[in-house]
Amino acid sequence: MTVHESWQQTVANAYSALSVDYRTFLETNEGYFPNFSNFLNAFVTLPKNKTKAVLFGQDPYPREASAIGYAFIDGMVKTVFGSKGLSKEVNRATSLRNFIKMLLLCSGELTLSSLTQDEIAKLDKSKFITTIMELKDNFENNGILLLNTSLIFTNKNDTPLHVKAFVPFMKTLLSQLSNDKLELILFGNIAKEIKKLLPANHNFKLIQTCHPYNIEFITNKMVLDYFAPMNLLKSRKNCF
Repeated sequence: MTVHESWQQTVANAYSALSVDYRTFLETNEGYFPNFSNFLNAFVTLPKNKTKAVLFGQDPYPREASAIGYAFIDGMVKTVFGSKGLSKEVNRATSLRNFIKMLLLCSGELTLSSLTQDEIAKLDKSKFITTIMELKDNFENNGILLLNTSLIFTNKNDTPLHVKAFVPFMKTLLSQLSNDKLELILFGNIAKEIKKLLPANHNFKLIQTCHPYNIEFITNKMVLDYFAPMNLLKSRKNCF
């Protein structure tokens, strides 16, 4: 499997836990995305020994150009900011829009009363990341693995089937990581499903919040306190 060498055995064990029929589907079918070469991308770019947390999403974005193998990273979003505030692509993606607003709030760039497009437009964005892939890199620089509970998408009706099919993969993966003292970032209903898969005795720290789709995510104190030290909007070339 094409993953970082540090993940090779761990991911191979998890993949082997999938049913034979589902592995055959993944290896022979071309009607899903990300495709077979990309659905494990989260394990390609972040080495295991640098992983501090796993952020779980549900399933890939329902657009082939958007689903690039990382939870929460939309491949169709080229730029984060635009001349009028957040870019059109970010503004259309409710969860991502709320997440970026939360980051602007916890970084001290804006206050709750100034989280508007007009006020965002006034900010000096030279110190911010420009692209969605820079956001992905900043997540990884903080040791956060961006993983969905289902790693592929075919259509919305089949999502529960894929989530269920990947349960053995996720259960085996979590079992192998259960003594590594990692944090699991669980948004919304995903927390309920992931907690069912955890070994009885584990050393995970669970970070549970409402889903970023909900507007209250922006001002959730636990969320703000957790993400503030990460400086996820900071450009590598500049500092806040």
